[in-house]
Amino acid sequence: MILIAGGGIVGLTLALTLHQLGMKVRLYEQAENPAPLGVGINLQPSAVREMIEMGLGEALDTIALRTREVAYFSKRGHQIWAEPRGTWAGYRWPQYSVHRGDFLMMLYDAARRALPPGSLLTGWRATGYEAGTRQAVLHLQHRDGSTRREEGSLLIACDGIHSAIRAQMHPQDGPPVWGGAVLWRATSRARPFLSGATMAMAGHEWQKFVTYPISRPDPQSGEAVINWIAELKYEPDRAWNKEDYNRPGKLEDFLPAFEDWVFDWLDVPALIRSAPQVFEFPMVDRNPLPHWTEGRVTLAGDAAHAMYPIGSNGASQAIIDARFLARCLLDEGTTPEALHRYEAERRPVTTRIVLANRSNGPDQVMELVEQRCGGVFGDVRDVLSEAELHETALQYKRLVGLDIEALNARPSILEPHPA
Repeated sequence: MILIAGGGIVGLTLALTLHQLGMKVRLYEQAENPAPLGVGINLQPSAVREMIEMGLGEALDTIALRTREVAYFSKRGHQIWAEPRGTWAGYRWPQYSVHRGDFLMMLYDAARRALPPGSLLTGWRATGYEAGTRQAVLHLQHRDGSTRREEGSLLIACDGIHSAIRAQMHPQDGPPVWGGAVLWRATSRARPFLSGATMAMAGHEWQKFVTYPISRPDPQSGEAVINWIAELKYEPDRAWNKEDYNRPGKLEDFLPAFEDWVFDWLDVPALIRSAPQVFEFPMVDRNPLPHWTEGRVTLAGDAAHAMYPIGSNGASQAIIDARFLARCLLDEGTTPEALHRYEAERRPVTTRIVLANRSNGPDQVMELVEQRCGGVFGDVRDVLSEAELHETALQYKRLVGLDIEALNARPSILEPHPA
């Protein structure tokens, strides 16, 4: 029996994949009743490929919108750079924009249907572990205060950025790292802009607005669900609220900074005001770790490599963690050797992404424009050369495994599972 602590995206992807491979799993999730919470996320073609090969492509397509392009703009709304995404870019798989809660519930429903009764246990929070030589032990606490101790051949910690298992494995790690940025996140109903399926980013390092539709337009009103993130950056030593995904945000804390962001393709303040609810979240990540594995215990997803939401890589990298770990278990058996092989592949890759995202990743083109001309230009090629634009985008794709030719040519991590 393989124990999985945490029923988020990585935990559910892993549980489903291992079950499809004929392995026994038991997953523990701290929420008593999983619900479709959160806002929008993007799934890169590398992760969408894995969903399709798990037999979930049709289900994903019903809840998500195929992202057509990404476009970068200055704080004045002038276009800096745009490029196609997904199949429009030449990938064999689409890129999707989707509500995180809808995606999570899709995975949860698929796991609940596929796995034997008793495989998914809710209301149980991981509190610690024992890394034995023959068995891994998971310590759990229920919402009612009761505790239990479970043994398994392996323990995979998928318990998120505040992972208790990570904290025990690395007691000197400390809390999540805040670099000074605060995000206000929400969804609004409005007409889609630009291509109708564009992920748009405007601004620079110290002030940014990111937005994209996460649903198809309503046939009658023409409106879609539009995900948006307003970001302001402060000096890192400034005091701010501790991160909390569910803290309500106040318009007066950020809307004045965006009042004049009315572009010919988007009215930013109007979109902000139309949101029924806004959530505030200081943008945090985790420092890269020297190791993820101890005996028969390893980390995955945010527990291993929480990263800034730049480049649409958080959920995508978690999915790839799950699939590659399953590949290692299939090849090596439920052994520590399998966990070490998984870590040897995934830890260097995700460490590079965490550090690249701290340097703005592909969003750096907006900061360069701000530094060189204050966001005002006639022809962007007078500010940034065509070579600079292309190379910034290409370097990041190579870093995160999204080089088009390389991804299209790469063999499947696992044999596709029939839908």
